[in-house]
Amino acid sequence: MELAKKVIYQLYTKSFNDTDGNGLGDLKGVIEKLDYLQKLGIDMIWMNPFYPSPQNDNGYDISDYVDIDPSFGTMADFEELIEEAGKRNIEIMMDMVLNHTSTEHEWFQKALAGDKYYQDFYYLRPAKADGSLPTNWHSKFGGPAWEQFGETDLYYLRLYDVTQADLNWHNPEVRKALHEVVNFWLDKGVKGFRFDVLNVIGKDEVMIDSEVPNSTQEKLLYTDTPIVHEWIQEMNAATFGQQAGFTTVGEMSSTSVEQGILYTNPEEKELSMIFNFHHLKVDYENGEKWSKTPFDFLELKAILNEWQTGMSNGNGWNALFLNNHDQPRANSRFGDVVNYPFETQSMLGQTIQFLRGTPYIYQGEEIGMTDPDYTSIDQYNDIETHNNYQIMLDKGYSEAKAFEIILAKSRDNSRTPMQWDDSENAGFTTGKPWLKVADNYKTINVKNELENGRIFPYYQALIRLRKEYEIIASGTYRGLLLEHPQIMAYVRELDKQQLLVMSNFYGETISLELPEEFKGRTADKLIGNGPMEALKDEITFAPYETVAFLFDK
Repeated sequence: MELAKKVIYQLYTKSFNDTDGNGLGDLKGVIEKLDYLQKLGIDMIWMNPFYPSPQNDNGYDISDYVDIDPSFGTMADFEELIEEAGKRNIEIMMDMVLNHTSTEHEWFQKALAGDKYYQDFYYLRPAKADGSLPTNWHSKFGGPAWEQFGETDLYYLRLYDVTQADLNWHNPEVRKALHEVVNFWLDKGVKGFRFDVLNVIGKDEVMIDSEVPNSTQEKLLYTDTPIVHEWIQEMNAATFGQQAGFTTVGEMSSTSVEQGILYTNPEEKELSMIFNFHHLKVDYENGEKWSKTPFDFLELKAILNEWQTGMSNGNGWNALFLNNHDQPRANSRFGDVVNYPFETQSMLGQTIQFLRGTPYIYQGEEIGMTDPDYTSIDQYNDIETHNNYQIMLDKGYSEAKAFEIILAKSRDNSRTPMQWDDSENAGFTTGKPWLKVADNYKTINVKNELENGRIFPYYQALIRLRKEYEIIASGTYRGLLLEHPQIMAYVRELDKQQLLVMSNFYGETISLELPEEFKGRTADKLIGNGPMEALKDEITFAPYETVAFLFDK
């Protein structure tokens, strides 16, 4: 299937479905639910890591790239998953974490033991002459980005957790070893890769201090550097680029449209598409994630419009998403899940899925799962959450204020176990779940949604329409009403057709005048979640109403 018609489902393996009662989702649990995913209509499953790992960063600290962590199952289970998914025309996308390994990885352990070959697999640097750390860089998880290397006088770079040592891609032996990892899973029948934090692999061999510690300027020292493109092209040629129709997506933190085009324009032979996160920072106060402030709607529109327009002009390709395992639930963030749960979720789903790009659905989104109402910091598992809770307390925040921010911004908000039914632990496990299930599972669950709900059927329709209408898959994009304080609107165009998509992002009814170019024209309503049936020169939107009208020019 062509990329533009594909719909990808992100499945957080650890929280999806547990079949052995150990409180962790597993591969057999995914196999058990393939019929459900087939019913939804998706084409590919992106699965978060299930490699052997000490789980300090929920599996993104890998201790063995070519095996299955026993808590998730066996290699035979994985091979069965590939086979069973294939029977249902569903492909599997693996999560590749190639910027860093766990400090428990054999490579790092051999380096620690004094093996010079493997010491060159990592960034090991001496302290400065004054005894301070090699650079003043900050870890993205808080604290300095350097840690002492065993009992030596060297330090290893770790942009993330202290147990995640950054790999030295300048070493051709590292790149060769990572290519072998990618090819190992290719040979298993995997049809896609999601590359974790791929645009930070290009650190300079000679690292310098940042002018403003822990700033955007600091991130530019190791983000989107020119050599990253060379290394991705090299990996493409040596691995997945040899397979036609293979799907790849790079997670690109703090990237730009210009870089996005380079990563995804097919002529560059790098990746199919990228994730960027600028649109999910519109509720950061002064750029600070750990804050609580209403989202800036005009900024959200401006960023989505910039990326849609820019990537289209440069023949780049976007991954379309509002949810993933590192973000709070979008419906809790941008809508009203108490008074308008269906309207909020269907509106957000339609707005994002009808854009130009490949849509991703994050598990539970299709049934309207929300952020959990936790009551204690002890209920959270995520290392970033705990680190930043302590940082806020150290800054003088009260426990109540710090916890209020955690409730809104923790990555664990989207990692709560999948809510399958109204039985204990939402049918996720017969044991104790690794993370507490959200309290609303009695009403928000797959069983109830399939029997009585409206969100799941709406998502089925959105997926079906992308496959039926070439204009959704391949049409151009043009933003409309960019200054309107409540409505997001855009038009997709292909040949002699136009698709007008309009969404009310707020809980207030509003009327507006139809853009001049559409007045007096007849159109068919393609899909909508509210009362609007026909286009008039003045139209009224119900709370969180979304609608799409198809015009023939």
